[in-house]
This record gives sequence, structure tokens and C-alpha cells, in this order.
Amino acid sequence: MSEQRPTAPAPETSKDGVWQIALGELDEKMGVKIIEESVEKVVATMPVEGNRQSFGLLHGGASLAVGEAVGSWAAVKHASTMGKSAVGVDVSATHHKGAREGIITITATPISLGRRMASHQVVIENEAGQRLCTMRITNLIIDVKK
Repeated sequence: MSEQRPTAPAPETSKDGVWQIALGELDEKMGVKIIEESVEKVVATMPVEGNRQSFGLLHGGASLAVGEAVGSWAAVKHASTMGKSAVGVDVSATHHKGAREGIITITATPISLGRRMASHQVVIENEAGQRLCTMRITNLIIDVKK
């Protein structure tokens, strides 16, 4: 029996062949905006308003959703330099501080960029630069579905 590997649809690329971030439905509903994108760093913002839980704080699930998106985008940017894509296989997070208002900034930077796996640190900060959440995401580098 042969091993089946996941495949991903071909990502949209720029003239230099590096994938360009395209927001998904959830990203749009959450109010995510891309600030910077490169293989070395992906930065996005998101409003706290509209992403709060019933106690008025930024929802931990919203932090995880946006952090996983930004970390995965960073991995796909790396994978696209090899003509490949990426899918998340592991994510972990530590919440350090809450937020009730304002705009949060989400920054993904590489820990390890390999041919088969990519790991990124994702830091979520408030407008004062205080760390709200630290995440680590690992993505599997996969072939692009043709």
C-alpha cells in the first residue's frame, strides 16, 4: 500500500515566484490586515472589537486563529520558494495578558525553515507593545496539487 501525502492547491505567486497572501473568509470576518510579508517575517493586525469573548476580553480562540493564519502564511511563503505549499501540523500557545480594545499586531518569524518542515514563532502584541500571546506553529512542506 502506498503512502498518501496531502496536497494543496497551487498558491498565487508574484513575479519572483513567492506566494502572495490572500485573506480567507475567517480572516476577513475577523478584520485581519496584512502589514508586511516576506519569507523572513509576516506581520498582520486585527481589531480586538468583534473578536471578544463574553467577558469583554480578546477571545483566546481568535488569538489562536489569527496566529495560526499568520504562521501558516509565513510557512507557505517559504515553501513557495521551492514550488511547494505548506499545511499546519502543530500549534501551541501561551496567553500572557488580556486585551479589551485596540488593535493587536501579529508577527511570525522563522525558527527553522527546512525542505520538509517549517517552524515559526508567532508573537501577538497590543498597541503598547506588550506581549499578549506567544505561539509556535509547525507546518509540513507539501507538493502543490496540479
